[in-house]
Amino acid sequence: MTADRAAREILNRLVSFPTVSRDSNLDLVAWVEGYLAGFGVASTRVMNAEGTKASLYASIGPAVPGGVVLSGHSDVVPVDGQNWVTDPWTVVEHDGRLYGRGTCDMKGFVAQALAMVPLALAAGIRRPLQIALSHDEELGCIGAPPMVAEMATLLPRAAAVIVGEPTGMKAVTGHKGSMGYHVHLRGHEVHSSIMHRGVSAIMVGAKLIAWANRCNEAGARAVPGALGALFDPPFTTVHVGMISGGTAHNITAADCRFGIDFRLVPGETAAEWEQAFRAEVARVERGMQAIHPGTGVTLERSFDVMPLMPETEGAAETLVRRISGDNGRQVVSFGTDAGHFQARGYSTVVCGPGDIAQAHQPDEFLSLAEFGACGSFLRQVVAELAS
Repeated sequence: MTADRAAREILNRLVSFPTVSRDSNLDLVAWVEGYLAGFGVASTRVMNAEGTKASLYASIGPAVPGGVVLSGHSDVVPVDGQNWVTDPWTVVEHDGRLYGRGTCDMKGFVAQALAMVPLALAAGIRRPLQIALSHDEELGCIGAPPMVAEMATLLPRAAAVIVGEPTGMKAVTGHKGSMGYHVHLRGHEVHSSIMHRGVSAIMVGAKLIAWANRCNEAGARAVPGALGALFDPPFTTVHVGMISGGTAHNITAADCRFGIDFRLVPGETAAEWEQAFRAEVARVERGMQAIHPGTGVTLERSFDVMPLMPETEGAAETLVRRISGDNGRQVVSFGTDAGHFQARGYSTVVCGPGDIAQAHQPDEFLSLAEFGACGSFLRQVVAELAS
């Protein structure tokens, strides 16, 4: 069986597991463990606190430093409410495209990475090929930090990490970091005809959302810094995507809940933005409690994604550019597990098949050409490890 055929069969299996982030990924992890064990490769699970999900890592080849990590994530976003023509959990090939949830983001890369295992063993690689498969990347790279910490402690240090998010097989050397909060506002209910005696959690929440809009407007007006100018948009964005609350249209809302996230350009810190947000929360909370002392705002940090900073003559970037021939300068505004590897001292780059515009979409697809290009690229990575 050719490596491309093997990768396609692996992709079929990976997509068949509906590893939506709200659900367990353990069936997929067990399958990957069995696949690796079939080649005599041991793997290690890193469980979440609830025991419902796991990340997984493995090392193929000699236990020496200087290897390459191929990093991907196992989870996908939901298909609820999306109008799919094909079955999202079955890979369907049509007109040179592979349709299915996760084909692009990012089970296509994971399938090709796993297909390299027997090739690496047959090639007698002199430096290790390490596989890293995280969970809950789509929820804010939650599974990566403990997995990366174990790898950094227990495995020989790799020279380069390639995170295979969809970049059209271009070398992406920087991306924004991000952080998020669950926000809960507790109001005081009264009849809306005497709303001045109550506190509407929704209307106060709107003040925090208005603050987010002002931040975005100020960012759009500002002259970006050297790093920020590389991004689209070239400033830190503040976003609210979902909101809920209230009992009836004629009652001031007792509760309002929403999530808020910050996508930070490199060079700006999460601590600075957290301080600014908490100051605004404190300001509106004082206004709430001046009307009724039982009101307030609770913040719960939901995720932290480390930024990926461009490296000076980084080993990962050098490797990818040498193999791919790509000498362009690319950064992206979406986050990945890459920043968590870099924060642990790994030279890291993002490079994988597909277009991020297809990620999270109904009828998500990965072109056969990109899938094949990824396989060719990774075979050259194996050849580098064997040289």
